[in-house]
Order: sequence, then structure tokens, then C-alpha cells
Amino acid sequence: MTDTALTVARPQEPFRRRLIRSLLYGRKDRSAKARARVGLIIIAFTAIYAVIGVRLMMFAVVGDGHGARRSVSGDATATARPDIVDRNGEILATDVKSPSLFGEPRRIIDKDEAIELLTATLPDLDTAEVRQRLSTRRGFVWLKREITPQQQQDIHKLGIPGIGFLRENKRVYPSGQEVAHLIGLVNIDNQGIAGIEKWLDNNGLADLHRAGFATDRQQEPVELSVDLRVEHALRDELMKAKEKFRAKAASGLVTNVRTGEIVAMVSLPDFDPNNPKEANDPDRINRLTTGVYEMGSTFKSFTLAMALDSGKINLNSMWDARGNLHYGKFTIHDAHPLGRFINTKEVFTFSSNIGAARIALGQGVEAHKAFLAKMGQLTRLRTELPESAAPLVPRRWGELNTVTIAFGQGLSVAPLQAVMGINALVNGGYLIPPTFLKRSEAEAKAMAKKVVKTETSDKMRYLMRLNAEVGSARQADVKGYYVGGKTGTSEKVINGRYAKKRVLNSFTAILPADNPQYQILIMLDEPQALPETHGFITSGWNTVPTGGKVIARIAPLLGVEPRMDLPPADRLILAASKESR
Repeated sequence: MTDTALTVARPQEPFRRRLIRSLLYGRKDRSAKARARVGLIIIAFTAIYAVIGVRLMMFAVVGDGHGARRSVSGDATATARPDIVDRNGEILATDVKSPSLFGEPRRIIDKDEAIELLTATLPDLDTAEVRQRLSTRRGFVWLKREITPQQQQDIHKLGIPGIGFLRENKRVYPSGQEVAHLIGLVNIDNQGIAGIEKWLDNNGLADLHRAGFATDRQQEPVELSVDLRVEHALRDELMKAKEKFRAKAASGLVTNVRTGEIVAMVSLPDFDPNNPKEANDPDRINRLTTGVYEMGSTFKSFTLAMALDSGKINLNSMWDARGNLHYGKFTIHDAHPLGRFINTKEVFTFSSNIGAARIALGQGVEAHKAFLAKMGQLTRLRTELPESAAPLVPRRWGELNTVTIAFGQGLSVAPLQAVMGINALVNGGYLIPPTFLKRSEAEAKAMAKKVVKTETSDKMRYLMRLNAEVGSARQADVKGYYVGGKTGTSEKVINGRYAKKRVLNSFTAILPADNPQYQILIMLDEPQALPETHGFITSGWNTVPTGGKVIARIAPLLGVEPRMDLPPADRLILAASKESR
């Protein structure tokens, strides 16, 4: 047998294996291939360690690096919010970073020791609550939000495994109580629960947070129409008036009659938004938007404007005020009866209830209702502030309702609502929705609605100025500012009956009356009589002088330049009105 016959044929190597062998080893220069493979391995390991290094650096920058644990937990975290600034850029609300304490129950070795150490360092911690939280199998639980840096340092020194810190956004209000009711406040998770803060969440901020777009990066500030300087002056004078007249509450507004902007808003007692517990006091509500009141004789402005706008009467029309007006079992009387016929101007300056009632009856019930509806007084006023109240309107509106509403009883509205209507009576006849955001005159004009004739507005400005010259608003006639105004004293309803000694006083003023730029509203709830008021508690003795002090302080801040030796209203306002027509 030959050698060839003894040779056993080897099986053919599969093509796939031959291809892999060729790619790995090649047919030539195996040493070069080995060096390439080693280099490739070095590059791979270098990349892996680079990724690990970058991640370690990220954890060092972020801090404790528990974002994953936090994201999968059910605990909310404080989100970022934009700054809120006044019309001059002064910060009213902003975010600061504050440490918060958390625990990871799965990683804590000795829970009893951890609880003992934590409660010794933070005495205000509830031991039972901390024990309950740490006894769960969750990966992340809050133990205390917004601790101080010193507390953080003290707990860090304890070295408790499974206890850590997260830096959260904490909302702070540098101006404190100054703009409390306007700004509102946030909860522990930095979510708006009142005022402009809640409006921000309702208008997309909360959705952005849920979608992950509103992060800690800089967000555009929200510019309000309020002027912090004017706000401070208004609040200061209201606090003095509240104390002096021993009033239950005090409130005030400053609005731009041409744009509808709220320049200042104060409601006392107020609260510090940095201390949210104060906001729960029911006596600290915003009386200007959530309260509804009978506005008293300030409502005579609407009654006279309605009649003048109809063309059925003029400023010299005469009204019988020789005696009380009897309507069914009710008797309408004047606080200061003149006992004679009076003209329309005197109805306003002497604040005649009888005259106002006769004027309204002359227009008719349906016309009266239609006019007040047109002036925005019969439906809820909506602004950026979520807190608002609907007016209390009679279910069955008959002639008696028209008689009493004519002089400000029987219809309760939010004070801001009444201010909006009076703005329209003096700005040329345009009803402009009020706003707490900055707005130009052009923007306001685009949304304005013409509700009274221009000549009617001229006559109302004349009547308000006349009232400051010879009527009940004389104590607010600050020299140089040509103030106009109307007073209101409404008896409060106590146990279903009007109480003569418990009143809500209001005073609305415009300046300058010949070309109004601003309206000021002052309100005092249950002011008391003083020796200097000769025992009187009516508006002319308390809200009017308060309004005068406010005007003297804020007019220069608002850029209203004083003008001396101006002629009386009939020569300046009425004459100019006739010439313009």
C-alpha cells in the first residue's frame, strides 16, 4: 500500500469560518495585525474610562446626584419660576436655591439611630412622621423641605448613610407685604396657589414643567403694570388711616384710566407671602376683587351718566327734593335735605338720594338694567387674578330695586368692577378691561368698547371736578392737580337690616379732571367717629382726606405735573367741551 493511499482527506473548512479567519488574521504580516488589535482595545478602554470620568464630573457638579431616584418617586420637587417685576423692573418675586433634606429608606442601616440623630439636630421634625417615612420601601422620601445651610452642614457631619440633600428652588418676595394680594404666593413645591403666581401656572407654566421645558435656566421675567413706589405710598397712607379712624379694614386702587392698567392695589389687613400661613386668615382676603359691596353714592355717577347719555335730561334739569320720596312702605330721604327743587348738578354735589331715585325712575327699569350691564356691573369681572367674585344682582328687578340701586344700595359689586365703569365715564366713554400686566394705550384702544358719548364723559368730568370745588370732595382738592371726585357712604347690612353706625365708606378721585390720567379709589370699612370729625363717620370726613394725602404723594411719582391758578370746572371743562363740538 502506498503512502498516498494511506493519507486521509481533510474535510473542507466552511466558507464563513475561512472569511472570519481572513478578517482577523489575514494572510500576511500577523505582527502588524496584532499591534492594530491591541491599539483598538486601548482605544475602547480609553473611551469607556472617559465616559465614566465625565459622569463622575457631572455627579460632582450636580451634587448628590439623586435625580433618577427623585424622578421615579411620587414626591414633587420645587420647580423653577420666572421673576415677577414691576413696571420699572423692580423684583417682586424671584427664585433662590435652598437645600432640602431627603432619605433613601432602602439604604439606611439603622433607622432608629438615624431618626434619633436627625430629630436632635432638627427639633421641629415630627418623630412619628419621620419614622413612618423611613419605614417604607421607597427609594426616596422627603424629610424636611427648605432647611438652612447651617442645618445642612450639621446633618452632613453626622454621616448617616441614606440621608442626603437636594438644592431646590424657593420662592422669595423681597417686597414682603407690599404687593401680597396682587402677587399671591406659592406652595412648598413652588406652585402658584393665589394671585399672579397662580395665573402663571394656569397660563402654561405648569404645563411646561410637566413637559420638562421650564427648567432652572433663565426664563423671561413677567412685567406687571404695578409701580412699587406708588404701591408703597398708597399702603402707607391706608395703614395710617386704618389706625387713625380705627377701621376694620382699608383698601385702595390706583388705575390708569386710558389703559386700564392697575398701578397699585392694597387691601388691609394683608399678609407676608414669605410666611404662607398668614394667607389662610379669612380676614386677609383681597377686598377689591373677592369682596362685593354696595358702593353707596359713588354709584350715582352711573345713574347720572345714564340719564345724560340718553339725552332726556341735561345738567340744569330740575328735580323735586322738597320732601322724602315714599315708595310703598319704604321712605327715601337725603342725608342733608335741601327742601326745594334741585338741578342735576346739585343732585351730584349734594349727593341727593331723592334726586338720583327720580332720575333713575325717569329712565325706566329696563333702561337702568341695560345701562349697568353695558358698564360691566352685572357680571363677574375677569382679570389675571384668579380670585374674583360675581356681583349680587336682584333676582327680580322692579322699580324699587331701580330706586335703591340709583344711589348705591341693593346691588353689590367688586370695587375693581366699579372702578372699571367709572374709568369709562371719564376717559371719553371707553370701557377697558382692567389688567395687572403692562399695556400701551394703543393696545387698550384696540380692545376698548364705546359705552357712553364723549359729551357725556365731559359732563361727568365736570361734575366730579365741581364736587371737589364746592361739594363733599373738597378735602381732596390738592392744589395744582385739579382733582375731581365722588364720595360714597353705604350702611352695612347686619342681620338683614341696615345698621346706621356701621358703614363702608368709599371715595373715587380722578386727576387731572380736565384730562384724566388716573383714578384713585379709597375704602374704609367701619371707620369710627373722632373729635375732629365732629362725630360724623361719613366718607367726606375720612376717605376724602385720606385720598387727598394719597394724591399729594403719588402724583409726582406718576409724572403728573402740578398746574396752578386753573379756572373753575365750568370755564375749563364745559367750555372746552362745547368748543370741541
